[in-house]
Amino acid sequence: MNLRKKHSRASAEVHTSAMNDIMFFLLLFFLIASTVTNPNVIKLLLPKSSSGQAVSKKTINVAVTQDLRYYVEKKEVPVDALQATLEGYKNMAKELTIVLSVDRTVAIQDVVQVMDIAQKLNIKLVLATQPK
Repeated sequence: MNLRKKHSRASAEVHTSAMNDIMFFLLLFFLIASTVTNPNVIKLLLPKSSSGQAVSKKTINVAVTQDLRYYVEKKEVPVDALQATLEGYKNMAKELTIVLSVDRTVAIQDVVQVMDIAQKLNIKLVLATQPK
């Protein structure tokens, strides 16, 4: 005769194997998404150079895109206001260097226009290139 009471307890278990897969895919998605998106970058195809040098003084970045939009420090500036904008930066620093990034499909006349403005303001100018 069996005098022990039968305890029919339901066992509480949590299966986490599916959760591991979901967390892995979420982590992978966010890693890929974070490397693809960079909202502060202006896309340019720079010409290549084998004798590139780094510039270490106070620099401002001027970019000219393929559709002739001018950017000074990632802010779009009309070509008419380019000289006034660069004068404002010139007043902030003694030795100023412009790093000019120009898409390789832009006509040379548009590059010379920025070079003339830098010459008038007595600002050094460096043309940005990609290493080979």
